[in-house]
Amino acid sequence: MSGQRLNITLDGEHAAKLAALAARVHVNEGTLARSLLSSAIDDLDPDPTNVAALLDGIDGAWERAQLGVEQAASGDTIALDEL
Repeated sequence: MSGQRLNITLDGEHAAKLAALAARVHVNEGTLARSLLSSAIDDLDPDPTNVAALLDGIDGAWERAQLGVEQAASGDTIALDEL
């Protein structure tokens, strides 16, 4: 099974929540983040209208997505299992 590498940046509050939760369940933050993201994707309604509405509701999502594209293009990435 092949995977897709993603570069994900969390704000300080969400990074702290992820770190605290990972410490509580004794797993690597990257492993937990991968599991949470996979679960969220599995639970997502695939209707494109719902996806667009979800994304439109996230403040700064477009700007962060563009930054991620720029970072990925420049090779500025970290594997989740290296976090």
